[in-house]
Amino acid sequence: MTEEELAAFLDEQRTVICATNGVHGWPHLMPLWFVVREGDIWAWTFAKSQKVRNLERDPRAALQIETGDSYDQLRGVMLETDTEIHRDTELVAQVGAELATRYGGPSLDDAARDAIQAQAAKRVALHFRPHRVASWDHRKLAGAY
Repeated sequence: MTEEELAAFLDEQRTVICATNGVHGWPHLMPLWFVVREGDIWAWTFAKSQKVRNLERDPRAALQIETGDSYDQLRGVMLETDTEIHRDTELVAQVGAELATRYGGPSLDDAARDAIQAQAAKRVALHFRPHRVASWDHRKLAGAY
């Protein structure tokens, strides 16, 4: 995909699968909702989650987002990333508010903002910085596989 196609793809997709390196050497895969900030994928999650524990030991993560119900319609992206864990509650709350707006609607009322602020104390923001990006769009193959 071109950069423009990739940006549009990320804008329309809802869930990223995040693979971290588990403590016993097995990949640990978990779904996350995400936002794109300045071209990078960001998410928030509970600070005590297994994925955060894994990222504290090893900041490398692979992300995959894909869609398509048949082979000729498959599209996706895989990113090899270093992950920065942010614990500043104001930044965490900002990411939480962006997620709530993206997934819940165009505006937040005071109660929603208060709930996000309360959640921010228990959560972290994950900033995935890509080293390598691989994307695919089988619709461009025109049936020639």
